[in-house]
Amino acid sequence: MKVFIAGPRAVKALNKNVKDALSRMIEKQRTILLGDAAGVDRLVQEYFAEAKYPNVHVYASDGKARNNVGSWPVHKVEVPAKAKGFNFYVQKDILMAQDADNGFMVWNGKSKGTLNNIINLAAQNKKAIVYLTPAKKMFCIDNLDSIREMAWRLGPDIFSLYKELCPKVSTNNIEASCEQLSLSDISH
Repeated sequence: MKVFIAGPRAVKALNKNVKDALSRMIEKQRTILLGDAAGVDRLVQEYFAEAKYPNVHVYASDGKARNNVGSWPVHKVEVPAKAKGFNFYVQKDILMAQDADNGFMVWNGKSKGTLNNIINLAAQNKKAIVYLTPAKKMFCIDNLDSIREMAWRLGPDIFSLYKELCPKVSTNNIEASCEQLSLSDISH
């Protein structure tokens, strides 16, 4: 099983809950798909390198990995010549979401890129476990409705970001039914 792991550059440390989830992925011999950015990508790379875990693949825009702590295989992601900023790096995220069976996202409730990854996985009917750092809670996201519900519960700023990234999804009649769940979905 391939797990796409991502999160914002703003995260500076992984807490025990996240490390425990990563340990379970090692125990279950999951194939890990990671980006090459600072923040969560690099922190997770450091965790797997320290564990000497070989089953990691790093995706890099135009094949130029900014971080590859474990010297793992690099998947070159072709990027349109005119792509800049968010649009440059989102290409590798799209490919990781396509290649993965599911995802594990560490999200600070602010990162547009991480929310976009969650949406990309859900749009492909792939489950994602989202560890929301401010709340120190895990949410299971298995469709676009569950993202909408989570975003609504997190407040107007996040809900606006959600509507910007996922404008085709109805935002009417929202019921807050997204429940805290465990990581069993990606570790069994």
